[in-house]
Amino acid sequence: MSRGENFPVGSLLIRRNLRGTVHAFYRFARAADDIADSPDLTTRDKLRRLDAFERGLDGHPDGAREGQALAALGRPEPARHARQLLAAFRRDAMGQDCATWDDLLAYCADSADPVGRFLLDLHGEDRAVWQLSDRLCTALQVLNHLQDLKADHQGLGRHYLPLDWMADAGATLDDLQAPAITPALRRAVDRALDRCDALLDGAAGLPEALASTRLAGETATILWLARQLAARLRRDDPIAGRVALSRADFVRAGLWGIATMIRPGRSGRPMPHQAGKEGA
Repeated sequence: MSRGENFPVGSLLIRRNLRGTVHAFYRFARAADDIADSPDLTTRDKLRRLDAFERGLDGHPDGAREGQALAALGRPEPARHARQLLAAFRRDAMGQDCATWDDLLAYCADSADPVGRFLLDLHGEDRAVWQLSDRLCTALQVLNHLQDLKADHQGLGRHYLPLDWMADAGATLDDLQAPAITPALRRAVDRALDRCDALLDGAAGLPEALASTRLAGETATILWLARQLAARLRRDDPIAGRVALSRADFVRAGLWGIATMIRPGRSGRPMPHQAGKEGA
């Protein structure tokens, strides 16, 4: 999960009767993420508090209230997917780096993909589209990590950009302390952006594959913003300052999402797709 929201969370494109559930899910994720990122807690304390979130999902009275709130909704999807997020937060609490791209994909499978699957299940979508959603969610998570390369290193001592890619490019952790991005680190970042572009290409059919018109609009909005952020990260310097989307970007993306909703001939049927994440 990201510390700053790049993408719409329970926006007006989501059906009104589902927004409360979406917001409860994100409150759970945000609160648990804040614990994993806290500079004031020991690893042991973080893990103990995250266990309380899981007890809340089980309905225990001594569990975290955010978990209890999800359990009280009386539907299985939020708790099931929130439980998987806790695996990523526990990994963050223990400060585990991503040595390889496969490590990063495995982390995103817990930290990002459950969010998309939760929304799909909540809307009653066919699980045949999970693979498309996973590609999008993984790309979003990697883009967020590229935004926060310096902050993650300096504030949390964490490294999500694959360490072997940094070594291949001739970059070291010292490059993350520099005032501006070094040529070596730029090569490693661009390699990650190449993978993000491939993931987004692989997710492009998701809006068309969704039965829910509103969720299709939300997804089209997010895809537009993700491509814009990827292009900006390739053009600008994430070490000199945090590269972020603008308010105008969100307006344009929202208009694109609305256009997707009202486009004639939107079929709502799964689209054929090619390689999965592993081939991205």
